[in-house]
Amino acid sequence: MNKKNDFHSVISVLGISMGDEGKGRVVHEILDHIESGTGSSAAGVIKVNGGANAGHTAAGLKLNLLPSGVGNPRVNNLLIGSGVVADPRKFLWEAKPLEARGISVLKRLKIDEKCQMSDLCHRLLDLAWETYRVQQLGQENRGSTGRGISPAYCDETGQWQIFYQSFLLDRKEFSSALKERMQRAMDTIRFVCKVSEADWFSFFDVLTDAETRANRSSIEDGIFSPSEFDFKVFLKSNPFEINFELLEEIYWNTGQDLVSCIDDVRELLLSFKETKKSVVAEFGQAYWLDKRHGFTPNVTASHTSGAEFFNSGGIPISKISQVGCCKAYDTKVGTHHFITQLDQTKNPWGAKLSKLEFGTSTGRQRMVGWFDAVEKGNALRYCGFDHLVINKLDALTANQPNLEELKICKAYQLPDGTVTKIVPRAEIDRKKIIPVYETFQLWTEDLQSLNSFEDFPVAAQRYVSRMVGTLLEVAYPEGFADKKLPRILFVGVGPEPGQIITDVPETGELIRSFASNSPSGIQ
Repeated sequence: MNKKNDFHSVISVLGISMGDEGKGRVVHEILDHIESGTGSSAAGVIKVNGGANAGHTAAGLKLNLLPSGVGNPRVNNLLIGSGVVADPRKFLWEAKPLEARGISVLKRLKIDEKCQMSDLCHRLLDLAWETYRVQQLGQENRGSTGRGISPAYCDETGQWQIFYQSFLLDRKEFSSALKERMQRAMDTIRFVCKVSEADWFSFFDVLTDAETRANRSSIEDGIFSPSEFDFKVFLKSNPFEINFELLEEIYWNTGQDLVSCIDDVRELLLSFKETKKSVVAEFGQAYWLDKRHGFTPNVTASHTSGAEFFNSGGIPISKISQVGCCKAYDTKVGTHHFITQLDQTKNPWGAKLSKLEFGTSTGRQRMVGWFDAVEKGNALRYCGFDHLVINKLDALTANQPNLEELKICKAYQLPDGTVTKIVPRAEIDRKKIIPVYETFQLWTEDLQSLNSFEDFPVAAQRYVSRMVGTLLEVAYPEGFADKKLPRILFVGVGPEPGQIITDVPETGELIRSFASNSPSGIQ
């Protein structure tokens, strides 16, 4: 990255794969870049979409709901946009352990008044719909995080929202809305999803086990008692009934603990814009998980690209710098069809990379595969980004025997033999395509100790060049000599902050250096 700050005042950090691209790490590096380039820190980091289903690891912190900027004490505003669905208990479950470590959270946290409150009802509905999908429809389990995100957004489209502003208003109104929500949820679980009594009671064990596991360190440190994460306390003796009095008391009191954090984020963002202060917009999930542009049912319930910042922030459209994030290889979780997947039991690269890949939110083993430039190029063509970050290049160092050449998927072959560089929009068609690969020599040098792109082995330089080149060839099939190309912001070569390479050549120069029969139009 250049020493000067060449971003617009709003910088969005979005994934261009299917999640798990290392966006949390990118947020921190960008915050450092802004500070070094302007002499002052960014005014804030805003979580734009999703909820506690987004897993970020940043500055050594594992986060699901709080913005990744929480690890930077010089960022004074941790903003939660109106496009987020958030369980108030999750805010405290993340904030209190961080504050015990000396990290200020609640004084900096600003939750928009129109942010939607999610709760236990949504989590139970999440599990119920997965049960319905499997037991009633005979479909494959979707692999939901079980955090209640999709059911919470269903309340938005159904006009049943409970906003965080409710905690500033009359408790009776809150109680009435929550009771209605609970009744709708119980009726849906019992009569629509047709959940059995045994499954109903098991849901509370599932939630208890999940949150106890996720918060184990907080329990061990004495910040919370195990009972804090015992969902069975909400059960009544009869199935499909919840102790509403306890539910209402816990959520109302938790909301009151957050009253000082509830604000009009619109006004904050406009004030930052007027004073030309930077804001980093952090997106959960990724472009290919967008509810409209992804592949149902393996999508999230929100919009995941830059335009959503203005809806969630509640301000007029203006210039924005978009940073597209990916890894040097691909990963996916859940039941996604994975075009470039590597067998983790038979392929040496699959076995090596899979040891590095577990989900932050759920701890699930991620699938691994070769870099899919068609996927990334389509994200550039239809979503757009101004800067590109490539994470985990160091993972591709051939530091063990039996590793074969590296590959990049540069096109797809259709069943009739036709080659295409367009991602099919129908999942049924996407499952029929075969990846077309370009192969690359290995390198054995450890990249983690390097400080410059010039110090990279030639094989690693060529791989990076072709990652970008094949991506651009997909995005601009007629050539890109006259296009404004995304700049490589940095290449990640290790897990620690600052383990990045920022002096990657300008994109056109990088591609020319390793051009071989490229249709780019760049000579």
